[in-house]
Amino acid sequence: MRLPSSLGARLAGLAATLRRHRWRLAAALALAPVAYLAVLVPLTPSTDDLRKARAEHPAVLMSADGVVLATFQRLHRRWVPLEQVAPVAVQALVATEDHRFWEHHGIDLRRTLASVWHTLNGRRQGGSTITQQLARNLFPEEIGRAPTLHRKAKELVTALKIEATYGKREILETYLNTVPFLYNAWGIEMAARTYFDKEARALDVLEAATLVGMLKGTTYYNPVLHPERARARRNVVLAQMARRGVLPQAQAQALAARPLKLDFERQEEVAGLAPHAAQHVRRWLVGWADRNGYDIHADGLVVRTTLDSRLQKAALQAVGNQLRALQPLAARRPQPGGARAPLQAGFLAMDPRNGHLLAWVGSSGWAEDAWDHVAQARRQPGSTFKPFVYGAAFMEGMRPGDQLPDKAVALRGPGGEIWSPRDATPPTGRPMALRDALAQSRNGVTAQVMERVGPHRVAELARALGVRDSPLAEVPALALGASALSLHELVSAYATLAHSGERREPLLVLRIEDRQGKVLDGFATGRSQQAMPRPAALQLVDALRGVVDRGTGNAIRSRWGITADVAGKTGTSQDNADGWFVLMHPQLVAGAWVGFNDPAVTMGDAWGPGARSALPMVGEFFTQALRGRRIDAQAEFEIPRPRPKPPQEEGDPVTRLLQDVVGRVLRILQ
Repeated sequence: MRLPSSLGARLAGLAATLRRHRWRLAAALALAPVAYLAVLVPLTPSTDDLRKARAEHPAVLMSADGVVLATFQRLHRRWVPLEQVAPVAVQALVATEDHRFWEHHGIDLRRTLASVWHTLNGRRQGGSTITQQLARNLFPEEIGRAPTLHRKAKELVTALKIEATYGKREILETYLNTVPFLYNAWGIEMAARTYFDKEARALDVLEAATLVGMLKGTTYYNPVLHPERARARRNVVLAQMARRGVLPQAQAQALAARPLKLDFERQEEVAGLAPHAAQHVRRWLVGWADRNGYDIHADGLVVRTTLDSRLQKAALQAVGNQLRALQPLAARRPQPGGARAPLQAGFLAMDPRNGHLLAWVGSSGWAEDAWDHVAQARRQPGSTFKPFVYGAAFMEGMRPGDQLPDKAVALRGPGGEIWSPRDATPPTGRPMALRDALAQSRNGVTAQVMERVGPHRVAELARALGVRDSPLAEVPALALGASALSLHELVSAYATLAHSGERREPLLVLRIEDRQGKVLDGFATGRSQQAMPRPAALQLVDALRGVVDRGTGNAIRSRWGITADVAGKTGTSQDNADGWFVLMHPQLVAGAWVGFNDPAVTMGDAWGPGARSALPMVGEFFTQALRGRRIDAQAEFEIPRPRPKPPQEEGDPVTRLLQDVVGRVLRILQ
């Protein structure tokens, strides 16, 4: 077919132009890949990124008394210098993964071209050097792992940057400390501990060959699940070591005949003293770091908290002791599907004077339950909500000595429903002072108080004192804790009462510093707010003393022997689903919750109420705090408390007379 004359002329002209500029065209085609790589330079990690990735300094969480509580590292690994890695492991790595490592500058052209040739012929092969693999390990998001030329080009450029930034030994050290080995083990040190229960410096030839062999595919060559594959791959590494002259051929063959031996133990992340509090801080710190241009995994931030390590240990011990005593009883409780979920607990302590959180226990144990029963869980507080009812009444002019009949009542809710609370014992029908009704936790009297002040005022007071996050249903049943809230909110509200109605926002982080100790941000306690009139707050605290002195919380005095000025309240939700207790002191407020994660699973009548399940935790904790002089045993609330009468002397009148005479004689003789 003949082309039109005009088109033929154009093609002829184009051919002539190409012939005249053929050298320029050839140069352009030759420079195109170089230009493409040059474009990628600003799109790949910078030198600063490379230095930061190699020398990551994770944020450290510190207690107020200087104890490390947690380290916010990106991965679970332990960095070791190359000198602390067995030389045979380094030899195995270089011989197997990149035998010209010491000669190239990040890219092995011979290996790369060979890989391209084999791939084009249908035999796909990897051509990455150790430096290129390191680029992928350090920057998985920036480089990616898709089998494309664009990804390979980014990897190549990053590898060249790494070689320009670090020496060969630094590259090997970084690679060995960042490569993954399954089972939460990152780096050669944790791999050695996981698979052989030894340090990286103690690895022998067979162990080193096994770990290096895994790098081709950790899942496929997993020595725990696929020992035959792992052994075969180990022997390939031994053969490569012999081929490259780092292992005698005869020795390699002899070693290849030996079985695969492991001493496997999964490496678990260390929980620390306050893991739930640490996770609470971590979630907050991520946002702070993003807003201020920091990386919590790399920039060496030091986060100073308000937690007291000694009180934290006391709280852990108190929670642990009580749960160990209750777990056998809890195991007998029927649960849905026949499951046997363990009993859980939450514990929080706070300084009411400044809002500092001093101890935080989120569950029975971090490994058993990472769910935080302090700040995340919300449960019905039972009678620990009653102080807000009586507090609202005192604000309305009622007094602790005012009396109401101890009788059954029926209140109508906003939807017309009837609410008829019941007490554990039948009503007496006799008048009862409000302070006594609170001490004995009488539901009938509390319901009458709620009727007088109204649910709205009670909810308003609870929110003002510290229940800020959980919604409160403004219905009569709110008087007995029908609306779920968190232990964090409840302790915060009681701390406001303990500070004469003056609220301090709960504070967990004091300040953030850099590695050199320079303060980057501070979070000192802000201005206080009078959430409740001081006279009414003091009246309520005085009434809550009666809970401990003669009411449902009297075990604080009788069992734990605490004589300090304290006040508190027990609480139990319906059918013993939740047990609560909060105890206040002018310098310390502590609260505990006990129950199952599933609210449908209830505790026993003999041990489930808050006075028996939660109170012992707080009692033991306060005993240790007083014994360790973490608080002043002589400190008192700002309203005088009645002094107990001196105990009656024992014995008959004659005996007491003789004792008096003997005492007088002894004093004369002295």
